[in-house]
Amino acid sequence: MLSRQYLREHPEDVRASLDDRGYDDTDLDRILELDDEWRARKSEGDDLRHERNEVSAKIGRLKQEGKEDEAEAAIERSQELKERIQEVESRADELEAELEARMLELPNVPHGSVPVGADEADNVQVDRWGFDALRALPDEVTPHYDLGEDLDIIDEARGAKTTGAGFYFLKGDGARLEHALIQFMLDVHREQAYVDVFPPVPVKSASMRGTGQLPKFNEDAYRVGGDEFEDYADDDLWLCPTAEVPVTNMYADEILLREDLPLKHQAYTPNFRREAGEHGTETRGIVRVHQFNKVELVNFVEPDESYDRLERLVEEAATVLERLELPYRVLSLCTGDLTFASAKTYDLEVWAPGTDADDGPEMGGRWLEVSSASNFEEFQARRAGIRYRPEHHESAEYLHTLNASGTAVGRVMVAILEYYQNDDGTVTVPEVLRPYMGGQEVIEGHEKVGESALGADD
Repeated sequence: MLSRQYLREHPEDVRASLDDRGYDDTDLDRILELDDEWRARKSEGDDLRHERNEVSAKIGRLKQEGKEDEAEAAIERSQELKERIQEVESRADELEAELEARMLELPNVPHGSVPVGADEADNVQVDRWGFDALRALPDEVTPHYDLGEDLDIIDEARGAKTTGAGFYFLKGDGARLEHALIQFMLDVHREQAYVDVFPPVPVKSASMRGTGQLPKFNEDAYRVGGDEFEDYADDDLWLCPTAEVPVTNMYADEILLREDLPLKHQAYTPNFRREAGEHGTETRGIVRVHQFNKVELVNFVEPDESYDRLERLVEEAATVLERLELPYRVLSLCTGDLTFASAKTYDLEVWAPGTDADDGPEMGGRWLEVSSASNFEEFQARRAGIRYRPEHHESAEYLHTLNASGTAVGRVMVAILEYYQNDDGTVTVPEVLRPYMGGQEVIEGHEKVGESALGADD
């Protein structure tokens, strides 16, 4: 959340950031009007209370002096002031509620180093890794969804049957590979001094608001026990869309100490998103689904260190891809592609050679986003009430929060199934994962079960 002070002092910067982000439905003038009137009412209320205190102090003295008429007039004035104060404070409360609701819908202001652009086409590539010595691939790389079905390690049909579209089963070596990736990622980040957290999966509305998922993106979330479009209370529950939500809000309304920082947590969770507005963009496979596993990295830092930490955070997430020897690139997101709460974001995109895309690399295939490393500055901390005390005798200040996926497990699996694919339809297990799979070197697949496994002529 932006501070009201910042909005008052830099309204044109906020207006420019809305334009750069492509937010054309935000009435900034109305927000500024609300703030002006709210301050006027608060000031009027203070003046009225001051006058009423003075009048009340007179009443007893006037009675002692026998000035009954003047005392009665003072009593009447005190009552008039009381009624006016109630009117002014009631109006101030109405203004406060509307102002707070509208402030929650203002996105963060992009950092000055963020490239200005309309959408993902204007993102800027800042790094690329692993393309100098690519492994030999089959002449025709089978897309992961066909390969997963052939090997009987991904079962979308039964996932749709049991839960719905966008859900799937991993079976046998597919499930084993997913477990191996999760544990491998956690081990990598422990080496980077991350402290493990295993958070609850349901999160309160207040927590979703603290990190910026609510109120703007309720349509993407799975609400527990109610429709996501109905009115909700702070204590209503939602399925975790990302571990960023529970881990960041661990410290909501708390004051940390300078010696606690930087505080680095990692958390594995299943995550749930409706992907509203994305229907039809990915009808097969496990790239765009409603339930997915992810290891999340969350950082709490002092403000003057947050941009250095962002660069290190990108390196920490990239370590996973480099140890897996998966080629990737890093993009600096433009203003039009930033998330609502982010001031600056780098995306890590892994190369998946199985399906060609118009914006893929020159050798074919496509890019899959597996991590977004973002600096939110004090935006989330202000919404969630997370502060730190620079020195024990100093006032508490808002700290900065950052996070990155470390990484998105399902999409990394897609890259492995396609990049480590062999001519005979098997998949080589990346060397660093073999200890997590009992030394297994190759995924050869499984025999299908049930009558559905029989051919049409059987």
